[in-house]
Amino acid sequence: MTTDTTSIADILGPWIEPDWDSGLIARCKEAWNKPLKDLSREELATLLRQRFAVNELLPIARKKLQQANDNTEMFDGELAKAIEDVSKVA
Repeated sequence: MTTDTTSIADILGPWIEPDWDSGLIARCKEAWNKPLKDLSREELATLLRQRFAVNELLPIARKKLQQANDNTEMFDGELAKAIEDVSKVA
């Protein structure tokens, strides 16, 4: 069960530093300890594409689509596409 303060770290455990660095790693690390409710559209899309905590993130991401755009997506429709892609597999 998620609460207003639940983060990816609460669900999957603490961040483990990988042996390499990339923009993707940096984006995931930045989002790892944030409360799920505070994640931006871009952060949600990134985490969903990486298949992190999909069951917990999908309802939040769908709700975020109904809210005002926070202008964080890398491209228009990024979050909607990520939701679509993980929904096909889930």
